[in-house]
Amino acid sequence: MLEFDTPPRAPGGLALALQAAMGGATELPPPPDILDPSCSAALQAVSAPLLVHDGAHIVFANAALQRLFGYSLAELCLVPHYAWASEASMESVRAYGARCLELQQDLPALECEALTANGSVRHLEINASRIAGPQGPLALITCTDLSDMRHVQNSLFEVGRVMHQILDNNPVATFVLDATHQVTHWNAACVQLTGIEAATMVGSQTPWRAFVQEPRALLVDLIVDGRTADEGPRLYGDTIRPSPLIPGAFEMEDFFPQFGEHGRWIFCTAAPLYDTQGKIVGAIETMMDVSRRHAAEDELRRHRQELETLVAARSAELLRSHKELDAFLENASVGILCTSKRQILRSNRKFAQMFELEGMSNAEMAQAHFLGNAAAYQELRAIAVPTLSAGQSLTHEMELRTLSGQALWIQLIAYAGSPEDPETGVWWLLQDRSEVMRAQRELVNNYRQIQQANSRLEDAQNQLLQSEKMASIGQLAAGVAHEINNPVGFVASNLGTLRRYVESLLQLNGLFECVDLQAQPADLREQIARLRQDADFEFIHEDLPQLLRESDEGLVRVKKIVQDLKDFSRVDHADWQEADLNQGLESTLNVVWHEIKYKVEVERDYGQLPPVRCLAAQLNQVFLNLIVNAAHAMPERGRLKLSSTATEGWVCVSVRDNGSGMSPEVLRRIFDPFYTTKPVGQGTGLGLSLSFSIVKKHGGRIEVESELGVGSCFKVWIPVQGPSEGGGGS
Repeated sequence: MLEFDTPPRAPGGLALALQAAMGGATELPPPPDILDPSCSAALQAVSAPLLVHDGAHIVFANAALQRLFGYSLAELCLVPHYAWASEASMESVRAYGARCLELQQDLPALECEALTANGSVRHLEINASRIAGPQGPLALITCTDLSDMRHVQNSLFEVGRVMHQILDNNPVATFVLDATHQVTHWNAACVQLTGIEAATMVGSQTPWRAFVQEPRALLVDLIVDGRTADEGPRLYGDTIRPSPLIPGAFEMEDFFPQFGEHGRWIFCTAAPLYDTQGKIVGAIETMMDVSRRHAAEDELRRHRQELETLVAARSAELLRSHKELDAFLENASVGILCTSKRQILRSNRKFAQMFELEGMSNAEMAQAHFLGNAAAYQELRAIAVPTLSAGQSLTHEMELRTLSGQALWIQLIAYAGSPEDPETGVWWLLQDRSEVMRAQRELVNNYRQIQQANSRLEDAQNQLLQSEKMASIGQLAAGVAHEINNPVGFVASNLGTLRRYVESLLQLNGLFECVDLQAQPADLREQIARLRQDADFEFIHEDLPQLLRESDEGLVRVKKIVQDLKDFSRVDHADWQEADLNQGLESTLNVVWHEIKYKVEVERDYGQLPPVRCLAAQLNQVFLNLIVNAAHAMPERGRLKLSSTATEGWVCVSVRDNGSGMSPEVLRRIFDPFYTTKPVGQGTGLGLSLSFSIVKKHGGRIEVESELGVGSCFKVWIPVQGPSEGGGGS
């Protein structure tokens, strides 16, 4: 059973109907012989599953349908024509077959379920056509298996559902805006932080209501509009800054009094979301509650003030207090140091452990390079000096390096011992947040990978659908060619026989001309003269050979068209083999001639080509796309030149037109899936994308030259020996 089949069920209607029809017999009766043998042979040659019924029972089923259902023709002919359908689809299939026999027109397609012999369910699309039978009208049912397509659709839906779960189950409060500032995602952590349900926010274009009292652009709003650099400082002051992790992202901290009982400090990071062309289609914002960190800062500030008061009030206890301070520094869970004039005055054990400085003196520690370069030092200095000189504490996150060069993501909290007296030094608290930052990066990378995988799956599915459509066209062309060959054969044979009969009759008439009519009775001479005059025998004698010659020429043209259809479809040559690309190019041109002949003058310049190892039918599809696109590029009657050359193991097929041409902007995107310059409804945008994939599969390449108002030239290069082991070319 295929992996996308449904699990086997109990015996369905067909199996039960077959048991009832057998009535305990061990041998099956032969199937009815209703259809003409030539018709049966033609239907048997069709690759698509099909059956024929008379409104009551199946009278014919080809081999493809027998393989699909798992029953022989003799078994299928014993049961009602709808018995193969599942219980849910049986009545609709029965009514569909009845309508086909009643109406004089083809019916629209019907989707249904079929139960196979092993009990699995297949999803089908059936088409019914009424045909004439020896004993009355018959219904021809053609089946298309949709199970593969359903499997791909379910897989894509599952990927999207997983991505949505990842975002919704993220413990970090996260929401997403689209390009119109409409909320598209509002995860559970966001609900917990703001107290507003997702049902209220999703679809809203006023997300500010969850955070502030008056209308104000949020960080994600500024990113969507591209106004962050201009409007950000005006709205949020110096708390907003570019993210050091994500290009185009910004981060800030702010206090939100409406969150919680006493308000909360929130650290926000907002990043743009791009489409495949690099255009901003929305923004995502994450919010982390850093109230505890601020509380720790406040507590540390309060403790510092109390410590200074205690030192001033109890100078006698200076030694004891100094020991207590040493103990505090040494046992702190964060790195602490005091610096002045680029010298380390104090440091604790945690700081030495974080930067691999155990056993070193403060002077030796001062020689270590914690920052990556001088520019990083100047950046930190530019941020720290104004803040500390104003008597404010500094909170900053940046990358520092250990003695061995290992990178750490550190959160810095600094304050000056005395802003008025720089000699007192600056105290620094350092907390290692490398693991938190690494987790955030992995989350962002995973999200991007899921987006890329989803995009690749969608492209693959659409290219697969386009390829299947082209393959179906080839199958249809081959079937039409096969059906035309039969009547053309016997018409050609009959014309040959007719020619011999006519020649004999003309010779016989020539002998009659030598007979002396004067020796015949008068009434016979009069009758012969009247017949010759009525039949205009002289004209018949002159015109009849010409009619036979014209009929022979018409049959030759029909045979040529049939052969071109066969050469184009190559249904009987689906594997890699050697082929003449000149012949394929010519047959493709003849297939589309009816579409381009009134607006295109074709010029051929075929070179001598060696046999090329390829999938000929797929290359014919490439030629078809290029020729049709060239014809569409000519608003008035134009000139199309087809040429081919061979050089150094490669074959080049060129399609040149003098149409409207393409601009450089259009030329850069012509091979992108779904990109088209045609009006809506007149192009899928997959023709050139599929052609590029086919040529790449053959190890070849496509070169394009185009100029507006002059025309375009597509050159398809294919290696004579076929693709290498490593796959396709560029």
